[in-house]
Amino acid sequence: MLLDENLSERLLPLLSDRFPGTRHVRLLGLGGADDLTIWDVARREDELLVTKDEDFLRLSVSLGFPPKVICLAIGNAGNAATAALLLTMPTPSRLSLPIRRRAFCCSAPVPGHERQRE
Repeated sequence: MLLDENLSERLLPLLSDRFPGTRHVRLLGLGGADDLTIWDVARREDELLVTKDEDFLRLSVSLGFPPKVICLAIGNAGNAATAALLLTMPTPSRLSLPIRRRAFCCSAPVPGHERQRE
């Protein structure tokens, strides 16, 4: 799993047990890189790209997949709330067949659950 730069690097230790090998674009030297560069890295390295940037939806529509993209519609949620949402998702290797056939998924917190802020 590859986290886009609009997500905090502090998510890595919160996700490492469930999603080992998760990486962050800034730690790969890609901080400030344009979306197409991030897209190409995720595609080449067969990564599931996690972002809050809806521009990746346009790339999914125009370029298809891979990579698969999960866009988090969580506004300015803190790291704890963001990690909690990601930890409810199946691991990339266990995605159900309908999800495996999709290039783009948008995820948001369940209504009624308070947002946690750090």
